[in-house]
Amino acid sequence: MKKIFVLFIAFVTFSCTQAQKTAFSKEALSETLLSTDGSQVAFKNILKKHKGKTLVIEVWASWCGDCVKAMPKIKELQANHPDVAYVFISMDKAADKWKVGIEKHELKGDHFMANDQMKGVFGKAIDLDWIPRYIIIDKTGKIVLYRAIETDFDLINETLKKLK
Repeated sequence: MKKIFVLFIAFVTFSCTQAQKTAFSKEALSETLLSTDGSQVAFKNILKKHKGKTLVIEVWASWCGDCVKAMPKIKELQANHPDVAYVFISMDKAADKWKVGIEKHELKGDHFMANDQMKGVFGKAIDLDWIPRYIIIDKTGKIVLYRAIETDFDLINETLKKLK
């Protein structure tokens, strides 16, 4: 009986941590990110800029092999959904590597870099446990897909189709 109880608690704990969120935490919204021009921008202001549009956020890094492998898929998404806005948030450690990655992979969209990488305040605030990570926000500002990874492009594409 004790083993069943422990398994039940473990299941509930894991299920709750993987839950779909519909809004960002106050910590995530107030965290600032580095923009390509060197200024710091609050995440909430990045979201405000795209209010009224469907938004895909990709969290990535130039050193991430899975992120690089997924680049053709994100470009395909952009071609199939030109009305969607795209924001790329890098988890790179150095701004020069991040900017080279943007140029090398010809990423179209708005670009920002977390100031303290994956394990920092922003990463923790969005429950970042893997990159690339995709988050989709609808036109009302509600998160409709909170945790998608590079193997979830069918789900990402279907979600975007439903939001048209």
